[in-house]
Amino acid sequence: MNIISIILQAQQAAPQQGGGGLSLIIMMVAIFAIMYFLMIRPQQKKQKELQKFRNELKKGDKVVTIGGIYGTIEEIPENGNYVMMRVDTNVRIKVAKSSIVRDFSDAQQQ
Repeated sequence: MNIISIILQAQQAAPQQGGGGLSLIIMMVAIFAIMYFLMIRPQQKKQKELQKFRNELKKGDKVVTIGGIYGTIEEIPENGNYVMMRVDTNVRIKVAKSSIVRDFSDAQQQ
């Protein structure tokens, strides 16, 4: 006797039970809740903090861009979505606010 015939006999001997759909729905809801609290919610929180940081930028802040460019903010236009950043003596670049990812002012003081 092979394993497949044993499994088929066991399935035929067992009575069919209803209500399997409800347990499936509960399992799917539980999986979604776990995924939400472990993956989606922390990412949303991190995005909100980053957006708040970018909105609170001010002249003189020392920041790092996504590309790894370190500099000091020199100018922030009122309605612009960019900042003017000084990266060296007499070197200024225009950088999108969305590319600024971190403030390193406190790291320099330690």
